[in-house]
This record gives sequence, C-alpha cells and structure tokens, in this order.
Amino acid sequence: MFSGAQISLYPMCDDFVGVILGALSAFDPYRANFRIETDDISTLIVGPPEQLFPAMRDLFALAAASGVHCVLSATVSRGCPGEPDDPICTPISGGSHELPLAARIGAARAHVDAAEKLGQEVAAQFSLYPLGEGHHMDEIYGCIDFLKTSGVFDKSKNFCTKLRGDAGPVFATLSEAFLRFGAPQGHVALDLTVSANSPSLR
Repeated sequence: MFSGAQISLYPMCDDFVGVILGALSAFDPYRANFRIETDDISTLIVGPPEQLFPAMRDLFALAAASGVHCVLSATVSRGCPGEPDDPICTPISGGSHELPLAARIGAARAHVDAAEKLGQEVAAQFSLYPLGEGHHMDEIYGCIDFLKTSGVFDKSKNFCTKLRGDAGPVFATLSEAFLRFGAPQGHVALDLTVSANSPSLR
C-alpha cells in the first residue's frame, strides 16, 4: 500500500530557516523506513502508514520547542490508486479493520490513552476522507464518535474537527483516525493543520 504525506512547516520568526532545518533532524530515526524528499514547497515522506504521524509529531514538537508560533500543514494519504507500489509501504498491520466499528473505536481510545505526553500543547484541525464506494459515512461517523471521547476533542467546525491538548495524545488521535477508519486497502486521505505557541491565545 502506498502511504505518505506532503508536509509544510511554518515557524513565525526571523530565523525560520534555522528552526526548520533543526526540526528536520527529528526524521533521523525514521530515515531507514522512509523515502524523504524536500523541495521549495513541502517535504514528502513515504513509508509505513503507522509511522507517518509519529514522524510528524516529532518534527512538529521539535520545532515548537523553540517557543515561536509554528504551524504544520499536511496532506496525508494511504492506498491512492494513482501512485506506484513501493516496497517501503506496507499494509496496515494487525488486521484491526476486520473488527466491528465499535471495537475499532475502543481500540483507538486505548491507543490514545497509552500515548506518551510530550509537554507541548498543540491545537489541530483536520478532515478525514474515506474515498470510494461503500459505507464511507458510517466510517466518518464512527471516527467522530471516537474523537469526541479521545480526551483531546475541542469542537466540531464546518468541514473539520478541532483537537487540543498535549502533542503526544493529539498526534496519536490523528494517527488512529487515519489508520482505523476507512477501508483497510482503500484510498483514505486526511487534511491537517497543527498550531503551537499561537499569540491568539494570549
């Protein structure tokens, strides 16, 4: 299964280059499993779907630790039929999609409850798109039920859901939404914006 993300990181400071280049070192533990390509707009990471959000979490947490207002924008995808097969991309492990929706919601909650806290507060808004035919709205409503009991749910907004909390549980929630909802071999996309240290909160 082809899975990956196009990521753009925006530190709101004069030394934005230094913050971005310093944060990219967070990808070092993942480089053996990922293909990583950077251009003047975004960084592409392609690899195992269960490692995408931990990698983004580590990148963003390191940038946000600078104390400046940082924003991460990402488009995440798995199973896109228009992309080539890639040996570093593997199907979602564990067979969780064979479980009924209620069981998947419970398993997702358990993973978020076990997520390590990083001490970095973040806010995120995202939209999940399980594409293709079938009962995609059942998957979306199931995901919403999970989000509302995740411990980091903030509010529903037009076209998206807002999360707030420690970066560890927030990114774990995003990962569970991406991995557990939608057909296991189908095309699922997720549109994401994360912010930390925003002056709007002052």
